[in-house]
Amino acid sequence: MTTIAWIGLGNMGSHMSSHLAAAGHSVIGFDINPAAMETARSRGVKTASSVSEAVSEAEVVFTMLPKGTHVRSVVEEVWEAANPGTLIIDSSTIDQATSIELHRESSQRGFQFVDAPVSGGVSGAENATLAIMTGGAEEAVEAAEPYLQPLSSRLFRAGGPGMGLAAKIANNMMLMISMMASAEGSQLADSLGLDPQVFWDIVSASSGNSWSHQTWYPVPGIVDSAAANRNFEPGFTALLALKDVSLAVEAGKAKNLNLPAANLASKQLKELVDSGLAEKDCTLIAKFVNPDGSLKGWTE
Repeated sequence: MTTIAWIGLGNMGSHMSSHLAAAGHSVIGFDINPAAMETARSRGVKTASSVSEAVSEAEVVFTMLPKGTHVRSVVEEVWEAANPGTLIIDSSTIDQATSIELHRESSQRGFQFVDAPVSGGVSGAENATLAIMTGGAEEAVEAAEPYLQPLSSRLFRAGGPGMGLAAKIANNMMLMISMMASAEGSQLADSLGLDPQVFWDIVSASSGNSWSHQTWYPVPGIVDSAAANRNFEPGFTALLALKDVSLAVEAGKAKNLNLPAANLASKQLKELVDSGLAEKDCTLIAKFVNPDGSLKGWTE
C-alpha cells in the first residue's frame, strides 16, 4: 500500500482518486471546494485540511487542476511540505512551458515529476478507461505507471518532459474541431428531416464517425453519455474546453503554424463563455447552428 495525496477533487479527480483507494492505496485528498471533499469521502478517499497536510507523508502526489498557475502554486507547496524523492504526477491539462519548468525545478529539488494528462472525459474517469499520455524522465515514468494503471485502459509514453502535454494539447484541439462537426452535422440532418437515431447510426458506420459523435452527440435520447440528455449540464465545461483549445492555438502561434479550424472552435467556445454559459457543457455550441439559438434538449 502506498500513501497517495490527490490535489484537485473535481469531476475527474474525485473518480480517479477513488480508483486508487479501491486498489488498496491510502489516498488523502484536498480541494478548495468543500462539496468536492465530501464527494471524495463518499468514494473512499480520506481528506485533509490543506495541501501541506495532504502531502506531508505522501510517497506520490497527484495534481488535477484547471490551469498552469494553479499547478505551479500547489507544486511549490509540495516542494515545501513533502519529503524529497516524492513522485509528483500532474494530470492537469496546462501549457507545456509551465510543465517543463516544473520538471526541471522538481529535479533540482530532489523530486520526480511526470506530466500525465488524460483523455476520455468524466465517463472515462468514472469507468477507469482513460487514455493517459506521459512525459518525463524514463525512471520517473516507470515509477508512475503502477499508479496510473488503475485509472486507465491505455498508457502511452509520449517522450521526455512536457511530451504528454504536447500530445494532449494536439488531441484536444482535434476533439474540439470534431465536436463542431458533430454539432453542425446533427442540426443539418434534423433540418433536412432525418430521424436523429437513423442519422446517428448511419454516421457511426460511415466516414463522419468520431469519438465526439459516439460520446457527446448533441441531440437528446441518442447517446446516454451526451450532455444533451440533461439540459447540457457539463461533462466538460465550455470554460475548460476553451482553455484547452486556446492552449493549442497559442502553441501553434509559437511555432508559426496556421490553425484555422482550431481558431474557429476557440471563437465559438468563447462566444458561449461570454454569453454566461461558461459552466454549461461545451457541446452547447450546437445552438449556434440555428439562427434563433434554439436547440433540442436545451432550456435556458
